[in-house]
Amino acid sequence: MFRDSYEVIVIGGGHAGCEAALAASRIGRRTLLLNLNMDNTALMPCNPAIGGPAKGHLVREISALGGEQARATDASTLMVRWLNTSKGVAVRALRAQCDIKAYTAYYSGLLERQENLNIHQDEAIELLLDGERISGVLTRHGSTYEARAVVLCSGVYGGGVVHVGGVSFPSGPMGQTPANAFFESLVSLGLKTGRMRTDTSPRLNLDTIDLSETKKQYSEDMPLAFDIWGEKRVYDKDYACFFSHTTPETHSILVASMHRSPLVTGEVDAEGPRYCPSIEDKFLRFPDRDVHPIVFEPLARAGGTKEVYIQNFSTSLPYDAQIALINSLPGCKNAKIMKPGYGIEYVYIEPDQLSPTLESKIIEGFFCAGQVNGTSGYEEAAAQGLLAGINAALSAAGEEQIVLSRSDGYLGVLVDDLTTKSTSEPYRMFTSRCEHRLLMRYDNADRRLSPIGRRVGLIGDARWEALTRKWEREDAEIERLSNTRLAASDEINKILFEAGAEPIYEHTLLAAMLRRKNVTYEMIEALLPPEKKLYEDEAFHVETELRYAGYIEKEKRTASRMESMDNIFIPEQFDYDGVKGMRSESRQKLLRFQPRSLGQALRISGVTPADVQLLWVAIKMSRPSAR
Repeated sequence: MFRDSYEVIVIGGGHAGCEAALAASRIGRRTLLLNLNMDNTALMPCNPAIGGPAKGHLVREISALGGEQARATDASTLMVRWLNTSKGVAVRALRAQCDIKAYTAYYSGLLERQENLNIHQDEAIELLLDGERISGVLTRHGSTYEARAVVLCSGVYGGGVVHVGGVSFPSGPMGQTPANAFFESLVSLGLKTGRMRTDTSPRLNLDTIDLSETKKQYSEDMPLAFDIWGEKRVYDKDYACFFSHTTPETHSILVASMHRSPLVTGEVDAEGPRYCPSIEDKFLRFPDRDVHPIVFEPLARAGGTKEVYIQNFSTSLPYDAQIALINSLPGCKNAKIMKPGYGIEYVYIEPDQLSPTLESKIIEGFFCAGQVNGTSGYEEAAAQGLLAGINAALSAAGEEQIVLSRSDGYLGVLVDDLTTKSTSEPYRMFTSRCEHRLLMRYDNADRRLSPIGRRVGLIGDARWEALTRKWEREDAEIERLSNTRLAASDEINKILFEAGAEPIYEHTLLAAMLRRKNVTYEMIEALLPPEKKLYEDEAFHVETELRYAGYIEKEKRTASRMESMDNIFIPEQFDYDGVKGMRSESRQKLLRFQPRSLGQALRISGVTPADVQLLWVAIKMSRPSAR
């Protein structure tokens, strides 16, 4: 039997596993990445895109912390666009279509070159413990690897079962090897698991689609990049997505085929993604709606693969029904399916068993990240993987781990929701989940999170110096605008009038002018330019900070009050049964979720503010100083 020793072991080479392994090894821990199939590193088994509302915020936060998904996206981008630009500065974000092979190649190259990291193709089948602490893993090949921390990033491979109509078989994402034994090991150790479902769409051959019946969408005309330090570029018009729709004929085929869907026959009873439903789910939820929007998304530029993903058209219907559905779409009369759509059931770990560091509450040194925690999406997975990798590295060294609050970022909201509310359906990040989203904008992710990335060792000197110079330029311009007045004149008022803005009649602070309707930073810059012109993203940050200064300050006060509750910690093994007057439902929920603070307790569904007040009194009375 082969034996070896590491400080951190990462199980799974998907989006979460890649980020976890890179983070742990870069922090300085000797790390092993166990991957079922190295050819599927950072695989995109569903849509070939990264970003969008909330998801794009997560990618930017990964960049700010020193992770890689933003750079992998920039290295593989085919088309990129801003979304939600008309809905306010808090929710706008980038979304990019990616060449999935280039995306995978980027991560594979990084992993293979990374110091302190060994990659090995094998399957973990058993978690090994020393008392209540991780001691390592046993693999299918009979090898034993010792470690002080283990990060599970198994995605949908655990207990995976694929469904295509009435045909079902054990599998990871179509054709991949599933992994079952490791989850049997976890259940034997007392961890609670459940089953979820996700679906994907058929892939078509681009040459067999008549795209004249669709509407093209190209990349933005402005230079863009996901990565904070990335070189922005304008993308050529040699790639487009194609907007289309289903037809009444599609609806009729669904009517005739639904009785054959595994969602109807009962072969699949696991919860699927509420916010990314299959075409069958849409039919069941909206039976009177006979037309739905879809998007044809090629997986490469001209000259690459001919494979096309169909956004909003995932299905697990039988293959013959899929052919009929495809042929009913505009321009798809002769379209050929390269890969059928399918549904996949898989095992997940109920995430309320994890602490806010993503470490198990019952097994010290065991971390979980990604879809195994009940989330959906590449972005949610990568963000969790980065945090789990950081904390596994810190745990292995005996150092204090990182906990992000709900006002620190979307990642903080994501982890808090999972660990205090759990989930019974695939969790997807939305801007509406974030009560402090004005504080957690796309443009200030670096200010919020890069100091953490720097502190743990993920941001080097060059990038840190570039950031600090950027912050100095922004702060200097905010100070200039806050202390410089513009004199009223006919010439100035003419410019304001032409822009649709109110005139000024006295010396007016430039910062105050920015809060006026139809006044932009570009106008202010032209009227009284700074000594050195700001870059576009710097100018956007300055304008946002000044235009919404009052709202931002109010939001900071609200977040501060919540953080004060998060800083009142509940002692470990606290006796909730001893809290007099507490409702039984609150007591049961607190016993189940074991919150670390009063703030977390308050966010648990079913726990009332009155019971949290009683808990606070009980905690104070339990302290030695109170006796």
